[in-house]
Amino acid sequence: MPNAPLIGLTLGRTQSASSPLPSATVSESYLRAVQNAGGIPVLIPASTSAEQLPSLFERLDGLLFTGGGDIDPQRFEGLPHPEIYDIDEGRDTVELGLARLAAAQNRPFLGICRGIQIINVALGGSLFTDLAAQMPGALKHDHYPNIPRDYLAHSVRLEAGSLLARSLGSNTAEVNSLHHQGVQHLAEGLSACAFAPDGLVEGVELPDHRFGLGVQWHPEWLQHLPAMRALFAAFIQAAINR
Repeated sequence: MPNAPLIGLTLGRTQSASSPLPSATVSESYLRAVQNAGGIPVLIPASTSAEQLPSLFERLDGLLFTGGGDIDPQRFEGLPHPEIYDIDEGRDTVELGLARLAAAQNRPFLGICRGIQIINVALGGSLFTDLAAQMPGALKHDHYPNIPRDYLAHSVRLEAGSLLARSLGSNTAEVNSLHHQGVQHLAEGLSACAFAPDGLVEGVELPDHRFGLGVQWHPEWLQHLPAMRALFAAFIQAAINR
C-alpha cells in the first residue's frame, strides 16, 4: 500500500519458566487492527534504551500504546494496593518517554487500556490503583480473566464533537472492560471525552493535537463493530496525513 504509515506498538514482557530470558509480547489483535486499517506495525520492546528513543521516534508516523500490567505507582504518587501486578520499570520508562515526545511533537498516538493511563501519567495526571477499593460507587470493570474479551460490559457516553465521538461516528458506545485501575486526576492539558455510567473517565484527548487520544476499553478486540474499526481507521489516516 502506498504511503502506509509506520506505527510503533509498545510491547510487554512475560517470563517463561523454561527460559532465563523474558519474551517481548503483544497480542496479535493489535497488529491485525493496525494492519487492517492500513498501517505497518513496528514493535517497540521494553528494553529500548533512553538513548535510542528519539531516533526511533523520528522514524514513526504514529504510536499505539498497548494494554498490559500496571504502571509503578511511584510514577504518580499512587496508593499501594495488593492487586497491583506486572510492574515493569523498563516498559514504564519507554512508554512515558514516547508519550511525552508524541504529545510535544504533534505525532499521532492512540492509547488503549494501560495506554490511556500512560498518557495521563506522562502528562502529569494520576490513577486509582484499584477502582473497587478507591472509587466509591465503581462498577465492576475487571471482566477478566475467564470472560470473553469481546464481552460488552457497559456503555460509555462520549462528549459531542470530540475527536473520539467523531472517530467512532457516535456519542455513545458499548465497550468491553478489562482493567482494575483508571484515571483519577486528569493531567493538565488533557480533556476527558468519554465516561462510564459510574463517572469513570474512559476516554481522553489532547486538544489541538493532530490525533492524541486514549481509551480505557479494548477496541482491538471489538473489530467486528464498525465504530471500533473506524477508530483505527481515523488513527491510521492521521498518521498518513502527518
